[in-house]
Amino acid sequence: MSEIEQILSQVPMDQVAAALGVDRGEAEQATRAAIPALLGGMHANAQDPAGAASLASALQQHDGSALGAPVDQIDTQDGQQIVQNVFGAQTNDVVARLGGATPGNGSSLVSKLLPILAPIVMAYLARKMQGGTAGATTGDSGVGGGVGGGGLGDILGSVLGGAGGAQTQPGLPTGQGGMGDILGGVLGGLLGGGKR
Repeated sequence: MSEIEQILSQVPMDQVAAALGVDRGEAEQATRAAIPALLGGMHANAQDPAGAASLASALQQHDGSALGAPVDQIDTQDGQQIVQNVFGAQTNDVVARLGGATPGNGSSLVSKLLPILAPIVMAYLARKMQGGTAGATTGDSGVGGGVGGGGLGDILGSVLGGAGGAQTQPGLPTGQGGMGDILGGVLGGLLGGGKR
């Protein structure tokens, strides 16, 4: 199972679908597009030292409690802040691009979905950082300092490593919103517009 699939397994999909007012299949398809976009935005930001430090600091404020938590226990206000920090001024453009690759309600659905997913993604990464190498476990210097050569950037890269061939998975539209498309042509140069 890829790491993105592991994150997906922590999303209470039936509850997400109910919160969004869509069926499970639609919720899952949108989630499969949104998670790699969030990770891709974080990875792009982590290439910049200030962005990496900001993300590392945010990760220290999250534990694994959002993993598998009921939707009504997920802090969507925190989620909205995470989304803003990840995508910055590009947030609306990212939502629009993801919405165009999502059936049904499109951008409206994505704008509600991202703040639900962002704390789950952060919780997954926080837990991964805590269980990672000793140099990437605690403290700004350990997390942020390892971005270039084995830390946050490498962790995000390894998690995203499962995104490349994922557009052939069941339920993903080929050529219009698969994970590879989202990270490549669909979002293009929008990633990396977040907080530094």
